[in-house]
Amino acid sequence: MPDEPQVRLLRSDRLSPGVPYAYAATTEAPARLVFTAGACPLDDDGSTVAVGDVVGQAEQVMTNLRAALRAAGAGLDDVLMTHVYVASSSRDDLDAAWDVVRGHLREHDAPSTLLGVTVLGWPDQLVEVEAVAVARGGRTG
Repeated sequence: MPDEPQVRLLRSDRLSPGVPYAYAATTEAPARLVFTAGACPLDDDGSTVAVGDVVGQAEQVMTNLRAALRAAGAGLDDVLMTHVYVASSSRDDLDAAWDVVRGHLREHDAPSTLLGVTVLGWPDQLVEVEAVAVARGGRTG
């Protein structure tokens, strides 16, 4: 629908073109914004999956993020920004998690912050992703 909010990803000729994400994103008002909690690598029973496996956890995180967005009337193409947290000081672990996130977002290279942190909230948790998105259509419950 033409009157639904659209995400516009922005780049600047004053910033490096070599980064794998847009530097900013906008949407037109009025828009219903969606703020997700951090999606965690939990299965349907609330257990941490893929213990010790950054890639396996990142896959579950993105599955859970997609479900949270869908419940709010949004999808990954509606994301304005993400924050990706990886409980590691290894750049290889950060890169591995980032590759999974980017794989799910495909060409929709929304602005994102990638952080290595000391610890995350669930036992054995290595990856968490939160997002801000634009909801489509009417209200959802």
